Amino acid sequence: MSLLITDECINCDVCEPECPNNAIYQGDEIYEITPERCTQCVGHYDEPQCQQVCPVDCIIIDEEHPESEEELEAKYQRLMAEKE
Repeated sequence: MSLLITDECINCDVCEPECPNNAIYQGDEIYEITPERCTQCVGHYDEPQCQQVCPVDCIIIDEEHPESEEELEAKYQRLMAEKE
């Protein structure tokens, strides 16, 4: 599953630069995550880096976008191929 930033976000700016897939961006009111780019850091790190640095723990699993570990790995492979 991709991750989701809740409305508890305080716009502290620490999550965006941590995302290796450039999935996090400044939305109208809070930071948001593009589900098509979020792999929960699969392929890059053992744990989602945005969750690790978030001071208010407002980044949660997005139940609207369920994905298996294999699907996240395939998404990572696709994103890496697009970079080339």
